[in-house]
Parts: sequence; structure tokens; C-alpha cells
Amino acid sequence: MTVQVDIQNACDSTECDQSLPDDPQVSRWVRQVVQDVNRPQSTVTIRFVGEQDMIRLNGRFRGRYQATNVLSFPYTGPEELAEGLLGDVIVCLPVVDRQARDQEKSFTAHLCHMVVHGVLHLLGYDHEDDTEAAEMEHREIEILRHLGFPDPYSGVKPTAVVGWRSAGGH
Repeated sequence: MTVQVDIQNACDSTECDQSLPDDPQVSRWVRQVVQDVNRPQSTVTIRFVGEQDMIRLNGRFRGRYQATNVLSFPYTGPEELAEGLLGDVIVCLPVVDRQARDQEKSFTAHLCHMVVHGVLHLLGYDHEDDTEAAEMEHREIEILRHLGFPDPYSGVKPTAVVGWRSAGGH
């Protein structure tokens, strides 16, 4: 299976001063999520943005005019035009940075979690009810462990989890 990952950094350096992992590392995260998909080819775009871009996107597509950590846009066009397109994941770096500090996690670990979370949404995972949420969280923990990151749900402050779930753009 071939997985193409298009990584775009559209975050202005005045707004985003975080040091991003290199493209091969982010691509590895995406490939780890989609490795079980039964497709000969998959293409995913990961786009890093600042808060203003995320507010615009979240407002336009979800009616919520606030920045969120991640939005996922699965490809929904005709299958014959898809050519393996899974969709786009938009990650707001300032929000991820704030959440990582609030939850006392490393920025890279939390960023990886948001990328994994967003790509799982492209594959049809969701967390609209407790059963779906448990299944998705289990998959996230499994993938992150394989990538060398700790369980993102252990040790999280309760307020951070509630805020993340209620404001999350997934």
C-alpha cells in the first residue's frame, strides 16, 4: 500500500512559534494510522494553521466561531475521481500548544495525538456516543503507543478533557 502525505504549514511565524516535527515524522504518524486500510493507494493532506484560519474554518463548516484543535474533512466526491483521496486534516498549532501546556504534555506528543485523531476521523471513526468514543480512544492509544508516545488520556486534568471534547472540531 502506498500512502501519500501532503504536509502544509500555513501558520504565520508570528502566531506559531512551535517547532514542528519534520515532514517524514508527520508522514510516519499518518502512515501508522492508515496502514490497515485495504486500499492500494491513500492520500492525506495535513495542514497546520493559526487560530484565525481555524476560527474561519470552524465557523464556516461547523457554525462554531472559535478555534479548535483539529478538523477533519473526509473526501466525499465521486469515487471515480477519488484516486485514493482520504481527505484533509487541519491542525491549529496555537490551540494544540496551549492544550499541551494545560495538560502537562509535550507539544510533539499532543500534536501527534491530534494528527492521529484527525486521520482516524477520515477513516470513519467518531466519538458521538460512549461506545464510539471508547473504540476511537482505544485505537488512538494503540497507535500512539506503537509510535512511542504515552496514553494521551492518562493523567489528563478533567477540565482539559471536558474542554477538549466539547470544543473539539472532530
